[in-house]
Amino acid sequence: RPDLPVASHRFVSPSARCRRTAEELGLADAVAQPELRGCAAGRWRGRTLDEVAAEEPEALMAWLADPAAAPHGGESVRQLCARVAGWLDGTAAGLTGRVLVVAEPDAVRAAAVHALGVPDQVFRRLDVPPLAVVELTGRAGRWNLRLG
Repeated sequence: RPDLPVASHRFVSPSARCRRTAEELGLADAVAQPELRGCAAGRWRGRTLDEVAAEEPEALMAWLADPAAAPHGGESVRQLCARVAGWLDGTAAGLTGRVLVVAEPDAVRAAAVHALGVPDQVFRRLDVPPLAVVELTGRAGRWNLRLG
C-alpha cells in the first residue's frame, strides 16, 4: 500500500475495480466521478485487442491511429481527453486543497495529455501501470505534471 498524501477531496472513477482499489487504499469515502471513467469502448467492451484484431482489423487500426475515430460505436480518445480536461478545469480546479483521485488508466493518460498541453495523438504513447502515482499540480489553465 503506497503512502498517500493527505487530501481535502477524494474522488474515484465509478468502475468496480477503481472503487475496490480506493477501499483498499483507505479511501472508501471517495466520491464517484463519472467524468473519470475509462474510454467507452462500445461493442468492443470486454473484448481483448487480439479478439478485435481478428474480427475487425481495419477498424482497430483506424481506432489506434486516429484519436477522433470511434469505430466501436463508443467514445473516441479525443472525446475522452475532452471529458477529463473538462473535469480538471471545472470540478478539480474549483476546489481548494489537495485532491486525490483513483482513476482508470485511460483517464490518467487523458489528464496527462491535458496537463502537458500535447496533442491527443500522444495519448497512446503514455503507459500507466496499475497503482501508478501521477501528480498534477496547478489549476485550470496551468497544470503541471510532476514525475518521481
